[in-house]
Amino acid sequence: MKISEMNWSQVESYLAKDDRAVLPTGSTEQHAQLSLSVDSILSERVSLDAAATIGVPVFPAVSYGVTPYFMAFPGTVTLKVETFIKVIGDILDSLAAHGFKRIVIVNGHGGNAPAQSLAAEWMAARPGVQVKFHNWYNAPKTWKKVKEIDPVASHASWMENFPWTRLANAPAPDGGKPLVEIERIRQLSPQSVRSLLGDGSFGGLYQRKDEEMMALWQVAVDETREVIETGWM
Repeated sequence: MKISEMNWSQVESYLAKDDRAVLPTGSTEQHAQLSLSVDSILSERVSLDAAATIGVPVFPAVSYGVTPYFMAFPGTVTLKVETFIKVIGDILDSLAAHGFKRIVIVNGHGGNAPAQSLAAEWMAARPGVQVKFHNWYNAPKTWKKVKEIDPVASHASWMENFPWTRLANAPAPDGGKPLVEIERIRQLSPQSVRSLLGDGSFGGLYQRKDEEMMALWQVAVDETREVIETGWM
C-alpha cells in the first residue's frame, strides 16, 4: 500500500501490528528512448506490486541517485555520493523513530550502491532495527529469468522496456545494437560516455514481446515479495 494513500493515524494503527516498510530508490537519468524516470518507476512499481498482497506500506521512491557519468545527456540529475547517503540516512532515521524496525530498500539503480554500505553501518549503531538492500533488477531469480529470455541485456535495453517505462511519442527503434564495454564507461568523462553510447543504450535489443516482459516482471515481483516477507532475524 502506498504511504501517499494513508494518513498519519492509519500508519500509527499499522505500526501497532507490524513494523515493516519498503523504500524504493531510483534515479533520474537517460535511458535512450525510454523515460528518464525508468529506475524510479520500476523500483516503486515492483515494490507496490510485491507489497500489495501482504499489506506492507511503500514509501515514495527516492527519485534522484548517483549518476555523474550521464550528465552529458540533458534531463539527467545526479547527487553527490555524500548527499545521497545523507538523504537515505535521514529517511532511515525518520522511519526508525516512528517504529519501523524492518525496512527493505528496493533499489533500481546501480549507482546507488553506496546506500548498501550505509545500511550496514546504520544498522550497527541501532540494535533491533534491520535494513535489507535489494537490487530488484539483478537479484538471483530475476537475473536468471533475464538470461533465459535473452542473455544480451543492459542499460536502456529490452530488459527495462516495460509498458510503464515507454513514451508514446518515442517508440523503440527496430532491432538492437552491439554491447559496449561497460567497464569503459566508469573511466570516461560524461561527454565521452555520450559519444560512446550515442542514444544512451548500452546495447542489446530495444524491445521484446510483452508476454516475455510480463513473465520477467512476475518473477521480479515474487522475488521482491519474498525479501519483504522472509529472512528477518
